Amino acid sequence: MNKVLVLLAVFALTFPLAVQAEKNTGSDVWLPTLVAETPQEGFELAIKLARMGVKSTQSNKEVLFREREKYSQDGEALIHASEVIAAYFQTVAAANNYWK
Repeated sequence: MNKVLVLLAVFALTFPLAVQAEKNTGSDVWLPTLVAETPQEGFELAIKLARMGVKSTQSNKEVLFREREKYSQDGEALIHASEVIAAYFQTVAAANNYWK
């Protein structure tokens, strides 16, 4: 069961944001830029990207919150979530020329 939860969490966090992008129609754009003033802002943006990926993948809020309770107690799932955030942070850092 834990492996299934880990796989679900990884899939949910790594699923491309294409679903969200398809839903965006001008006025509801939530990601106007990857530019961030500081590395901390960039990290916060990376977390938002991961969260929006999960939200876009699982639009049923009841299921989203029920499953969150399960994987929030699973160390492997949390490590995988951190890996996804790190990958997004790499993207944001590159977009910001590594804040040079």
